[in-house]
Amino acid sequence: MPIYGYQCQACHHEFELMQKMSDPAPTVCPVCGKPDVRKQLSAAGFQLKGSGWYATDFKGTGKPKPDAKAGPEAKTSPETKTSPDKGSSDAGPKTGSSAS
Repeated sequence: MPIYGYQCQACHHEFELMQKMSDPAPTVCPVCGKPDVRKQLSAAGFQLKGSGWYATDFKGTGKPKPDAKAGPEAKTSPETKTSPDKGSSDAGPKTGSSAS
């Protein structure tokens, strides 16, 4: 259920209620009893859960880190460390019939 924030316009008391979307909004302040309560706008809080989300996905500054700080491993590219796949199309001569 969503949590809604309200504020009394008479005494400026702020309070929150956990309500269904179909529940009526409060009309009376729980502190002063005056019928001048307004709903407040607030940012929705949410948390990404599941195997496809990581806590660090959206925390970066967007700037790539320089390779000089990464160490000697960053100077060699991953393509030179691994051998090409034998199943890839450029691994060797093609065999079989070709379509015209």
